[in-house]
Amino acid sequence: MTFDCSDAESMARFWSEVTRWPRSKVEMPGNPFWWVGTEGDASPHLVFVEVPESKRSKNRVHLDLMPHDGSQVQEIARLESLGARIVDDRRGVTPGGWVVMADLEGNEFCVEGGA
Repeated sequence: MTFDCSDAESMARFWSEVTRWPRSKVEMPGNPFWWVGTEGDASPHLVFVEVPESKRSKNRVHLDLMPHDGSQVQEIARLESLGARIVDDRRGVTPGGWVVMADLEGNEFCVEGGA
């Protein structure tokens, strides 16, 4: 999944912390980018490319995150400490159970209630 962004390094750092995946810079001539994930396997990974345009509307595709090392509340607090912010708290409504958050550049993602 590729993210167009204004600060690829900051976004890669943020999402590396969110996912706990390693990050690395790829020096492609004329198009350097940041990679978050494990290189050399078929696992999903995230790519961050700097573009001049800013984000203008709601994401049509987004990530849903499931807490693994704690509760949904703990995960939301961890993500807020990394710079994410709550956009829509759906825990008390129908349909619901999730929290919509935004990353450093406003890209939405959801934190699910867990299994």
